[in-house]
Amino acid sequence: MKILLAEDDLYLGELIVHLLKKKGVDKIDWVQEGEDAYEYALASFYDVVVLDWMLPNGDGVEICKRLRKKGYSGAILMLTAKDAVQDRVEGLEAGADDYLVKPFEIDELMARLKALSRRTFVPIQEETVHFKDFVLNRTSHTLHRGDEEIFLTPREFQLLDLLLQNKGRVLSREILFDRIWGYDSDVSIKTIDATVKLLRKKLGEDHEQSIIKTVRGVGYKIED
Repeated sequence: MKILLAEDDLYLGELIVHLLKKKGVDKIDWVQEGEDAYEYALASFYDVVVLDWMLPNGDGVEICKRLRKKGYSGAILMLTAKDAVQDRVEGLEAGADDYLVKPFEIDELMARLKALSRRTFVPIQEETVHFKDFVLNRTSHTLHRGDEEIFLTPREFQLLDLLLQNKGRVLSREILFDRIWGYDSDVSIKTIDATVKLLRKKLGEDHEQSIIKTVRGVGYKIED
C-alpha cells in the first residue's frame, strides 16, 4: 500500500508514519503543507491520500476540491478534529471518500485505509505511450524509435515515464528525486540533472531542442 500523508503536526505526523510502517504499510510519503500534498498527489499514484483538515498553504478541504477539479480519481481520507455533522458533510462534498475524527486509534485508521485501497481508484494507463517518433512500453519497460530499441536504465525509464504522465506540468527536482530515488537514498539530488542529460543524449536531442524542457530553478517538464 502506498500512502500520502498531509499532516502539519510534527509529533502526530511522525507517530502516524511510525505506526503505519509497523502495521506493514511499505511506502508512506509525508508532507506538511497543502500545496505539497497537491503536487505530490498529481505527480504519482497513491492508494490513499490522507489529508488533515487544517494545513498551512492550503487546507485539506481546499486541496481536496482542487484535486477533484483537476480530475484526480484516487481515494482521499480526511483527518479532522471537527466532529459536527456539517463539517463532515463539507469534507465529503469537497470530494473526500471518507473521514476520521481525531483523536483516533491507529487500528481504525488502518482499517479505513485498507477499505479505501480495495476500491477501484487506479486510473487505467495506456500500455504504450507515443510521443514524437518514440514508443514507450510500460509493460516491457522498453523504448523504441521505429524498429530500434533505445536501452534505458530503470531510473531513466522511470524519469521519462513520470514526465510523460505529467505532460505540461513542471515537476520539481525534489518531487522527481523522491518519486524515483527516495529521500533515504545516498545519492545527491544533482543525480536528477545528470540523468536528464543522459536521457536527452539517448533520445538523440540536444538541450535546446529536447522534449524535456528545463524550468530554471524549479525542475523539468515535457510539453503537451
